[in-house]
Amino acid sequence: MASNSAFSLFLILLIITQCLSVLNAAKDFDFFYFVQQWPGSYCDTKQSCCYPTTGKPAADFGIHGLWPNNNDGTYPSNCDPNSPYDQSQISDLISSMQQNWPTLACPSGSGSTFWSHEWEKHGTCAESVLTNQHAYFKKALDLKNQIDLLSILQGADIHPDGESYDLVNIRNAIKSAIGYTPWIQCNVDQSGNSQLYQVYICVDGSGSSLIECPIFPGGKCGTSIEFPTF
Repeated sequence: MASNSAFSLFLILLIITQCLSVLNAAKDFDFFYFVQQWPGSYCDTKQSCCYPTTGKPAADFGIHGLWPNNNDGTYPSNCDPNSPYDQSQISDLISSMQQNWPTLACPSGSGSTFWSHEWEKHGTCAESVLTNQHAYFKKALDLKNQIDLLSILQGADIHPDGESYDLVNIRNAIKSAIGYTPWIQCNVDQSGNSQLYQVYICVDGSGSSLIECPIFPGGKCGTSIEFPTF
């Protein structure tokens, strides 16, 4: 009888421990990186790109992801294997996602593989704040609407025309518009020239407000970088 009771207690503690482990994993982050990428720079590389099956995206920054991150530079990933991507949960968002979160990976796809990766790697780690797939993707779309990078840059006379612009001017234009310092990530074109690739903007851990980034990713850009056409 005593052994049965002990075994039952062990099972209860094991279940509680597993539940707490999942819960803690889901809460284990400090802020979000909201990342937008310029399609012209994604495509103008030796790797090139493939347009989605819906056709060539608009010449605009597209969402790459909304990524939970920690103040020390680490980040959680793949936090909830029991929550696979389910496109039926976001059916009302698909049209907006095709426009604002297009895939450029090869081979051509509808976007579902890209979105599935973003949800399962990053979104599942934000479930304590953005409690389901619809909330996660909707938040990213709302941030994209809030932060119109192309309009911001063009308003500062920085255009996707294949010309080079001072990195500091790009950074300052965005900071002046949103009130917070972005991180600019570059890649290189087929000729090895540094070009504007991605823009990181930080959002607080509740997903409600922009903040100064506690830490920036690694990587360097030239002092002058190209803004390629698309």
